[in-house]
Order: sequence, then structure tokens, then C-alpha cells
Amino acid sequence: MPEYVLARPKATPLDPPLAYSRLREEEPVSRVTIWDGRRSAWLVTRYEDARAVLGHSAFSSDSSHAGYPSLRPDHPPMPPGFFANVDPPLHTTMRRTLTREFMIKKIDALRPAIADITGQLLDEMTRSQGPVDLVESFALPLPSLVICELLGVPYEDHEYFQSRSKVFVDITATGQQFAKAWGELNAYLLDLLTAKRKAPGDDVLSRLGEQVDAGTVTERDATDLAVFLLFAGHETTANMIALGTVTLLQNPDQIPRLLAGPAETALAVEELLRYLSIVHLGLRRRAIEDVTIGNVTISAGDGVIVPIHLANRDPEFFTDPDRLDLGRANARQHVAFGYGIHQCLGQPLARAELQVVLPELFRRLPGLRLDTPLEDLAFKQATGVYGVRALPVTW
Repeated sequence: MPEYVLARPKATPLDPPLAYSRLREEEPVSRVTIWDGRRSAWLVTRYEDARAVLGHSAFSSDSSHAGYPSLRPDHPPMPPGFFANVDPPLHTTMRRTLTREFMIKKIDALRPAIADITGQLLDEMTRSQGPVDLVESFALPLPSLVICELLGVPYEDHEYFQSRSKVFVDITATGQQFAKAWGELNAYLLDLLTAKRKAPGDDVLSRLGEQVDAGTVTERDATDLAVFLLFAGHETTANMIALGTVTLLQNPDQIPRLLAGPAETALAVEELLRYLSIVHLGLRRRAIEDVTIGNVTISAGDGVIVPIHLANRDPEFFTDPDRLDLGRANARQHVAFGYGIHQCLGQPLARAELQVVLPELFRRLPGLRLDTPLEDLAFKQATGVYGVRALPVTW
């Protein structure tokens, strides 16, 4: 059995490993090993099979059970607030607590604030003649500022919560390091939640505090939910902004589509999400009963890994999938945000940010270009969320 690894090719860092593309063609449901060969799991690589697993109630997201193919062998049990790793009915309860915060109408009302933050960061960045690191000066602070405004978290604490968040996606971190980082962020947000309960504002933490006071959610669950939102709300979008920029600079003929208008921009963002699929660790599940996927029977108790970056490059569903096409008609059918009941709750916010940020970046800086060759960029190979560590650009 081959070992499941995340490293993308150095020569083609925007593409999935070629070996897995071959596996998708020859043995789309196959066994791989994890944890240096100490555990095996099923790898499901075709688009239709991926949706079948992610949408099937016989596959559990509960990471506390034996057989679940967690990122690390000593991974601690996840709290209910990390509802991506719990099953119904608890998952339903936790998700419902936050659903209204990410309704499309409510997120659309944030677009002017996102545009203001974008403009301010670009103003500050362009005071320099370049080169600058786009990650440090733009891609990371932007979603951090947005999620801080949404949650009611002081942005001046961003170095504290960003350093802890990095541990969550670092697959080389131990379970003890993960638990320590989670505990520190939990304590930090508990202090903020306590303050919000005394003096509430118009933010998610204040409304979570109201639910704690009403007895509909516990204080611990509220802080765990806040940790999850704070981490997920900036880590993924920051990497997507940076990688999206790299991808567009490698495909300059596609940039006019991004700038053609709101409908074209929205479709372009969907294609970038499909093409990059930055959560490349694979969505993890455990079978709770025997299920046939493709022509393979997965037995109860077996672990399953669904690498969505491979599903989104399946030529049986997406024509010429390794080519970026910002006008791709079926781009919206990607599974970059997952599929089924665990589909990403924050996807309206991610879409809004990308639809505002990327066009404005290229509109303001039509001469934007890499200051370092693509092959010399350092990509985040050993993290659950793929990205680039630094992105030197000039204009």
C-alpha cells in the first residue's frame, strides 16, 4: 500500500500529485497507509464517489472513534464546538447555533466593509515601491480583519491567535501541541465572551453570550465554536487569496474574465476554488456500516479519506480539469467546501471576500507580477491547508 502524502510536485505546485491522478484512473477506491504505515485507510479519488461518501449517513465524521483516520496518531478528541468532527444530532445543534450568522443576506451586508479593508490594505501596501510580501501585507491581514470584525475580536491580538491557529493545520505538530494551542485560544476567547456578556455589541461573540445566558448553549461550547470560527475564518481564505493570486499571474489571459462584471467574477472565483482546492489533507470519515462505493465494499470501522483536490480534477466530470478556465460552466459544482451536512458553513463569507478582494487587487495593480520565480516559492506542503509561505510581488 502506498502512503498518503500531501506534497505537490515542485515543478507543478498548483496541481495534485500525478501519482494520485493515475490512481484515480486505475483504482479509484484503494488502500493507502497513514502515520508512517501504522494505519491504513481507503482513498476515494473520483468526483462522484467523493460525493457519495460525503453525502452518506453511514460515514461518520466523529474523530473520537477508533478507525477514524486522523491527521496524527495522538490527535486529541475534538470538542463539540469543532462541529466539523461530530455527527448529528450534536452536529445539527452546534451548526444551528451559527447558521444565521452566515446567511447570504447577512454576509452580503459585509461587502462594503470588506471593500474598505481591501482598499486600506492596498493603499498601505502601495506606499512602497515593492517588492512586498503579499501574504504578510495583504492576504493574511485581510481575512483576519474581517473575521475579527464579525466575531468581535480585537485585531491587535492577531499575532496571538494566528500563531496558535498555525498549529491546527501543521501535520507535524503533536496532539499535545494541538491541545495546548486549542486550550490557549479557548481561554483567550472565554475572557472575551465574559466581557461581551456584560457589555454586548453587534458581533457573533455577543450573540453567543446571549445564547449562553438563555441556556441554549454552554459556555464551553460557545468558546469552542468561537475558536473554530476564528481559526477557519482567516486561515483558509488567507491561503486562497495568495494561491489565487499566484494562479492568476500564471494565467494572465484569464484575468479579464475576473474583471468583466459581478456574474463573471462570481464564476471565476468558483473556478479558482475548484482548481486549487486548498484543503488538500482530504476530508476524513469512518464507516459505521458496510457500504459499497464504486465497486469496492468498505467495511464498518474502516477509515476513509476523500481528497477533494483530486475529486475536483476528475476528467469524468470536469472537461480538461487541469486547465484553469474562469468561464467554466459547471465550476460551481466543485466540492472545495465539502458536500453533504458537513459542507462548510462559512462558504458565503469566503466567496464574498474572494469576489471583492481578487478583482480589486488586479484592478488597482494591473502590472502586478511575481518578484520570485514560481519554482523558488516555498509552498506549505506539510499543512492541512495548502498555500504559499511568502509571496514576493512587485508592480
